[in-house]
Amino acid sequence: MPNNSTAINAVFHTLADPTRRAVIERLSEGPAAVGELAKSFNMALPSFMQHLSVMEECMLVRSHKTGRVRIYHLVPKQLKLAEHWMIEQRSIWEKRLNQLDNYLLKLKEKEK
Repeated sequence: MPNNSTAINAVFHTLADPTRRAVIERLSEGPAAVGELAKSFNMALPSFMQHLSVMEECMLVRSHKTGRVRIYHLVPKQLKLAEHWMIEQRSIWEKRLNQLDNYLLKLKEKEK
């Protein structure tokens, strides 16, 4: 489980940044070159490349070079890890809230 936990932590860390979330949203439409991705942001290219590096390290994106252009693609597998974790958490909390609801309904019945 530690490896899975580390991967999920990396995904959430990466998604915590609004620039990286915007890049993920853009890449969900299809692959894009660095220049195309960077033009939407008011930052120096080296700073933007750091964001892409963080995303590539946690395996949310991958890149390849075509000539002199680096193209980035979304890798949804890591997002599925985070989605699965959130579904598990939601299930746990729904169960707990249902138990609380049942308990409160029993208390209300006793008061009658």
